[in-house]
Amino acid sequence: MPIVPDVPEHGGDQDEGRGAARPGGPAFHDDPAARPYQAAPRNPEPLPDAPQPVPRPPKKSAGRDLGAAIGVGLGLGVVIIASLFVVKAAFVAVVVVAVVVGLWELTKRLEERKEIRAPLVPLAIGGAAMVVAGYVRGAEGAWVAMALTALAVLVWRMTEPPEGYLKDVTAGVFAAFYVPFLATFVALMLAADDGPWRVLTFLVLTVVSDTGAYAVGWRFGRTKLAPRISPGKTREGLLGAVSFAMVAGALCTQFLIDDGAWWQGLLLGLAVAVSATLGDLGESMIKRDLGIKDMGTLLPGHGGIMDRLDSLLPTAPVVWLLLVIFVGSG
Repeated sequence: MPIVPDVPEHGGDQDEGRGAARPGGPAFHDDPAARPYQAAPRNPEPLPDAPQPVPRPPKKSAGRDLGAAIGVGLGLGVVIIASLFVVKAAFVAVVVVAVVVGLWELTKRLEERKEIRAPLVPLAIGGAAMVVAGYVRGAEGAWVAMALTALAVLVWRMTEPPEGYLKDVTAGVFAAFYVPFLATFVALMLAADDGPWRVLTFLVLTVVSDTGAYAVGWRFGRTKLAPRISPGKTREGLLGAVSFAMVAGALCTQFLIDDGAWWQGLLLGLAVAVSATLGDLGESMIKRDLGIKDMGTLLPGHGGIMDRLDSLLPTAPVVWLLLVIFVGSG
């Protein structure tokens, strides 16, 4: 195939300005019409004053592997529902495992980031005892187990040098209250005659609240809720959490809870949205102090166990108390 030279697209006589006779000589070189033809550059530089294209804003992203998060969430849901409605004791075991793993993540991060060595062994044993005691003996058993766990933390730490004793045992008592003691209220709900339905209501409302906050905040969020603690949370997201949780609460109390009424569910949903948001902000505060994004990596797309328990733990006593007020302890 012959090589065709580039030809300028002037739209007319292509020889005009090239082959026509023109006066020659240096006197005519300053005349633009007298200059020899020069092909325009292929990629001319834009003029300084020419408007530049405006870059498109980046698309919003969830920030995590959404596929993995959904898969792990569904898997956890199957395990929870199966254990909850087959054998109550099996669900108690699931709560115990979650508590022990959560304590391990929390104490590990405290040691890595702050050199705080909260004793894990008495915390794990005492935490498991708290959950079981709450299910078997009620609130009184949970309080006794909490007190004994705190005492065990104080004694266990005495086997090491005294340097850092106060901060270590303080962190240990905090961990005992934050993880296993708050989780004990799930066992208290389970102990009622309609316990599985109460626990299911608690889980559904918390998940729906988190989902509503994420969906509405991601789509419509403009005003930051607590930018110094969690920049991703917005006031619009909080309104979404309240709206979603109140609707779910009305449905759950009307159809799942014995002697429950829809208006009670509205109040329950409102309380869950507030407590779940505060719980999420609380753990965000801890993670900011530690300088980490997630408490662990055990759950792909979610982080660690503690990253899933952050809104559940402070919500458990709220739901337990309101259900006791509304319909009794069962």
